Amino acid sequence: MRRPIQIAEPSGAIDRFRRVLKDISLDCECRTALDSVFDRFTAFERRRRLRSGLQQARSQRDAIANQLSFLAELDEITESEDDRTVFEEMALLFDEIAAVAGNAAGAIRKAQS
Repeated sequence: MRRPIQIAEPSGAIDRFRRVLKDISLDCECRTALDSVFDRFTAFERRRRLRSGLQQARSQRDAIANQLSFLAELDEITESEDDRTVFEEMALLFDEIAAVAGNAAGAIRKAQS
């Protein structure tokens, strides 16, 4: 059974198509139409990547928002807290929020590249 070819970065494939077709003799109207198709496809792929990155970032934002209610418990902790595991749990909560925020930042950066 033959598997379809997977193209990881469509804009890179479009650039390669453009280079190959540059040397092919096409009439002016055909060349213009082909360039227009490539430009539209590239713009479409850029919007698709941005939309996906924004969706991922929004999902990460929602995860952070869900964690914020737990941060409110920080106000109930005092320096005289006997249960030292509470401090570690709070530290882990901040670590988790930082990791999720990092994932969101990465999704946004990747989407715009």
